[in-house]
Amino acid sequence: MGAAGRPAVAIAGLSWTYERRSEPALRDVDLTIDQGEFLGVVGPNESGKSTLLYVIQGLIPSNFNGIWRGRVELFGKDTSAMSGLERAAAAGLVFADPEAQFTAMTVEEELVFGLENLGLDHRQIELRLQRVSDLIDLEELYDRSPYDLSGGQKQRVAIACVLAMEPRVLLLDEPTSMIDPRGKKEIFEVLRRLKDTDHTVVVVEHNLEELAALADRVCLVEGGRVRPPLPAGEFFARVDELIEAGLQPPQVAQTFAELARAGLYDGPPPYRFEPAVSAAREVLSHG
Repeated sequence: MGAAGRPAVAIAGLSWTYERRSEPALRDVDLTIDQGEFLGVVGPNESGKSTLLYVIQGLIPSNFNGIWRGRVELFGKDTSAMSGLERAAAAGLVFADPEAQFTAMTVEEELVFGLENLGLDHRQIELRLQRVSDLIDLEELYDRSPYDLSGGQKQRVAIACVLAMEPRVLLLDEPTSMIDPRGKKEIFEVLRRLKDTDHTVVVVEHNLEELAALADRVCLVEGGRVRPPLPAGEFFARVDELIEAGLQPPQVAQTFAELARAGLYDGPPPYRFEPAVSAAREVLSHG
């Protein structure tokens, strides 16, 4: 948590029902996200994960009609009392489809567009572009059309455009869902770099294998209900619960859960490769 002791995000008693829907998309959500935390959000399709991100950023209720109850704060300020620019400075949202965010004819123009809208001068824009390029390495794409890039490149540009606005919280809605395996690898490398910054990162992601290597905590969303986040080790140890929820836990966690059921392993299943290797050696040494 930050020096002031305030969380990055605080949600209390939040319920949201979209217009013309009978069932709430989110129900009685209480969630706190610490400053600098990397939070993974997982769950079945249509469970409310994307809606949760829209609520955090303030797109809901400002851009959608529906029934709202509860309170959402970004760094101690109620999102309903924030302007669009204030919310953009506090939390930036990257959509699953990167093209949904594109408006310009070249990558450089795309990066500059939002910064010009902030009223930044030429020098300030240059400095921000340099910081983003150092993190994501896009300079070789500056003169190209964002629409002509590969899936991974498009998503990198979309992330860079949001990062250039320098939000304190970065929200990513299934950033690898619409790209090929090579593109997915590029995006997870970007996420690894982001983890080493002071950003608060919230990622909705189906690939639990990769998420397990990044997340500090993970929460499960089912039927509009957001379960309390758990430390990654504790979350991924609940292999049977995750499978029952329609998710695919990391393979090493599934393997060691099977070994535990067979009485060959005693302890929480490892969910990352290196600890799994050590645990496997221990199992074999007692075999």
